[in-house]
Amino acid sequence: MTNNYTNRRIEYHILQSFPVTCLNRDDVGAPKTAIVGGVTRARVSSQCWKRQVRMALRESGMRCGVRTKHVEKLLYSALSDEGASEDQATQCAEKIAKELVDDTLLFLSDRECQAFAKFAAEKEFKADAIKVNDISKVAKKIIDENLDALDIALFGRMVAKAADMNVEAAASFSHAISTHKVANELDFFTALDDLGEEPGSAHMGTLEFNSATYYRYVCLDLGQLVQTLGDSDLKKAVEAFTKALFVAIPAARQTTQSGACPWEFARVYVRAGQRLQVPFDKPVRANGHGYLEPSISELRNYLDTKEKLWGDLFSKEAMYEWGQDSSYNINALINDLCNHVEK
Repeated sequence: MTNNYTNRRIEYHILQSFPVTCLNRDDVGAPKTAIVGGVTRARVSSQCWKRQVRMALRESGMRCGVRTKHVEKLLYSALSDEGASEDQATQCAEKIAKELVDDTLLFLSDRECQAFAKFAAEKEFKADAIKVNDISKVAKKIIDENLDALDIALFGRMVAKAADMNVEAAASFSHAISTHKVANELDFFTALDDLGEEPGSAHMGTLEFNSATYYRYVCLDLGQLVQTLGDSDLKKAVEAFTKALFVAIPAARQTTQSGACPWEFARVYVRAGQRLQVPFDKPVRANGHGYLEPSISELRNYLDTKEKLWGDLFSKEAMYEWGQDSSYNINALINDLCNHVEK
């Protein structure tokens, strides 16, 4: 299926620096890392940052879904609103949830919950009359008519037991990596007992941390977004997504190693063609002036070179840089991006 925005994308290339932090922990509580270009880099997983973007979207005023294992609670409320008794709502909610998920998280929108409840009402709230194929058809009809939940459209959904409910994600997130070599360090800490009579520490331990300038790559497929969400609120969706992308910061250890640093620099394209991500295969060097300046230089050089090499296949409609001109704030960038969509 094609639309006016098929194969048209907004690409965000973001540099963001953090001092002492542990933004995203592995299974032993250490900052995540990856080997890139033969050296260890700091890493923040795509899932980690997407979660924070999704939470920030809830402040945008756009409709969002709920991702939960407790699907019955969402459905029970919708069924009750549709007129089901307590027993009917409980049985129908359990039946629909059982047909959709097996102890996994499911993304659902309000509109879908309401549609399932109306379907159950047509079956006189008889749980035995509810079949998975019928539920899947109800959901597919909603998807075909456009979902109402921006986050489901952006991040997609896979439902193994009801494939008709699957939604292709409109947003692609890379794992954020440091543009330079990083070595995790240890913070040795002690705690004193306010009522203790013995001198010295009552508790001691260590926490790992690092500091890094991260490269973040995010691509918003406008064609896919329109296919799932429709185009009536496309400008609002682009605005909400960009704002959420700007303010979202991973939540790990914020009380002890506050990481509240904003974007440092961003180059944003509106274009068609294949997605283009900067690998930063060669780690940048600080040379006594920090990692940000050489990272900006490497980012610009790589993208400018690839644009020339791709020729007309690069299909650039516009390019914007944010972060070095104080007269060009985030509101101006969002306004410029929104001007590339019709509604």
